[in-house]
Amino acid sequence: MDSGLVGTRLGRLHVDVLGEGPPLVLWHSMFVDSTSWNRLVPGLAEAHRVHLIDAPSCGRSDPLRAATDISACAGAAIDALERVRASTGQGSVDWLGNAWGGHVGIEVAARRPDLIRSLVVVSAPTHPIDRSLRRKVRMLVPLYRVIGPRGPVRSAIEESIFTDRTRAHDPEAVHLLRDALGRAGRRATIRAIETAILHRADLNSAALEVRCPVLFVTTDDRGEWTPEQARAVAARMADAREVTVRGARVIPALEQPDALLRALDEFWAGLDAR
Repeated sequence: MDSGLVGTRLGRLHVDVLGEGPPLVLWHSMFVDSTSWNRLVPGLAEAHRVHLIDAPSCGRSDPLRAATDISACAGAAIDALERVRASTGQGSVDWLGNAWGGHVGIEVAARRPDLIRSLVVVSAPTHPIDRSLRRKVRMLVPLYRVIGPRGPVRSAIEESIFTDRTRAHDPEAVHLLRDALGRAGRRATIRAIETAILHRADLNSAALEVRCPVLFVTTDDRGEWTPEQARAVAARMADAREVTVRGARVIPALEQPDALLRALDEFWAGLDAR
């Protein structure tokens, strides 16, 4: 499978492919695209055939025709994974998903265990969006429709994604987020917000159906999803554990890539040792 567009039930998804080794599939968080993995990719590509997916309405993928939900995104991911399996000859892949991508990964692993060898879920609450956050996002959407990712809208997004320290001292990360927002049209982004945030469902039942090894990666600065909450979910699952990356909020691949890469390497090395 070469880099390019892959047809799915939600339209064409753009996939970049690089590196050599067992297949690893990445799906990013909301408000960014596959470039949010840039700081992690060099380390990942040393030992994996990395497949970087732009989610619907993000990056170079087709915009969503209408808002949908995590279940539909998982269906599109399954379509893409079938292509990966056909091209690599491997029966299953390792999945690395951040927030939106973590939610999709849980659903895929529950529905199609034959496709997922292992699952890494980064900064992705398994409970539904709470009333407070839903209210804030619903207030953001009309303003986004009018002015786009500028002014108070952009500030609110940056504050939700990054720690205070990153916003003050890591202009490259901030510019990457802004560039990703600039690539997506307003209507496409609003449909993605509705799909990945407002329509975020309870994934606890799906998590309990997952049988592959799972690593929950939490951060120390995302109040909506604490390490303790992730450990409680992991304790009820067949084969799951939690690791905390400090100094990050939603996207540790940007804020703390070295720490995240160490956690990933340790997890995958443990699987190989089995």
